[in-house]
Amino acid sequence: MNDKTTTTSQSAEDGMDFPLEGVRVLDLSRVFAGPMCGMVLADFGAEVIKVEHPERGDDTRDWGMRIGKTETTYYNAMNRNKRSVTVDLQSPEGLKIIHELLPQCDVVIHNFKTGGAEKLGLGYEQLKALKPGLVYCAIAGYNSAGSEAKRPGYDLVIQGESGLMAINGEAQQPPLKFGVAVVDLMTGMYAAQAVLAALFRRERTGKGRLIEMALYDCGISVTGYYGLDAMQLGHDPKRYGNSHPSIVPYGMFEAVDGPLIIAVGNNQQFERFCNQVLMRPDILQDAQFASNVERAKNRSALLPLLVELIRGLPRDLLIERMAVHGIPCGKVAGLHEALTSERTREGGLMQEMPHPVAGSTHVFAPPYRLDGQRLPIRKAPPTLGEGTKDVLQKLLQLSESELLALQAKGVLTLPTA
Repeated sequence: MNDKTTTTSQSAEDGMDFPLEGVRVLDLSRVFAGPMCGMVLADFGAEVIKVEHPERGDDTRDWGMRIGKTETTYYNAMNRNKRSVTVDLQSPEGLKIIHELLPQCDVVIHNFKTGGAEKLGLGYEQLKALKPGLVYCAIAGYNSAGSEAKRPGYDLVIQGESGLMAINGEAQQPPLKFGVAVVDLMTGMYAAQAVLAALFRRERTGKGRLIEMALYDCGISVTGYYGLDAMQLGHDPKRYGNSHPSIVPYGMFEAVDGPLIIAVGNNQQFERFCNQVLMRPDILQDAQFASNVERAKNRSALLPLLVELIRGLPRDLLIERMAVHGIPCGKVAGLHEALTSERTREGGLMQEMPHPVAGSTHVFAPPYRLDGQRLPIRKAPPTLGEGTKDVLQKLLQLSESELLALQAKGVLTLPTA
């Protein structure tokens, strides 16, 4: 029998058929990976209830640039399309609220330290007894069955331990972290994929699932072909910075008036690049550059020549010539420049939404397009406790006086407006 929980339809008000309409998620996670997983599910139409500490909320409400009274740029990047409900999980009353909410939810996400959920009575076996069809996603730093299970997981530490920093940056510089928390980001995406797979299985069998995700596991996966190169070589592959380890020319170059990306993917493109872009057909006559394998082997001879030629030409002219002849290329934009570009505006990727304190706030739109239409932002990232009253009255039928009594005891906070 299907164990699906029904929630209020979003489709009618948004004019879109959301794939996860009717799915309710209890998001007990904080910071990045777990909230990222929850946001993906929310983007696809799930009702995501983000449970936060009544006073401080998610840790990221204090990271980044302040927006209003309780949000920041960091928090807002991971929490669109959710409701915020404040509950103190260290209090008996708070845990009672979670246990009463649980039977009405399809998915639980958390990133407690290994063993932490069980101490609170929120472990998988404990919650499965309340909801047999529960999809339960636990995110931790390391393998929960391994010797490091109780170690806290932090993106930067995992970037170092997984070898990701060792493949990033220029060869002559020390290992370098990625500009964003790439392990957290990918763990959140991997976790969302696992939840979707478990929900699909439950539709057919009625059975729930325990999902365990580790930041370290995902960090290892992200090393991709570099990781397999290392295994094949028996040692670390070289770092190439903005260049590619096996495709030449492929990377960032400086034109006379600014940087651009040139990605010559095959021999035919290289021929057009020499003949129609650089106007140097003689380069093709050199046997060192006859194929990509040879160009990669002889990059130290080819790249200085190309760098000098490109440095003498305007960026727009280079991009125009390469575009005409089907050679992948693009301008290297500043972040603000990219976010305010016509390309971003045309795609509706950055939107401005009303904010009760700041007046308005910028919110990334979901990257997904279904049936030719981008999934909409249904809700801006919530202020702390924005949904406490609505959600608990709707799902638990708590009265106004009961909510006020719980607030007086510090179990939750109610929105002030």
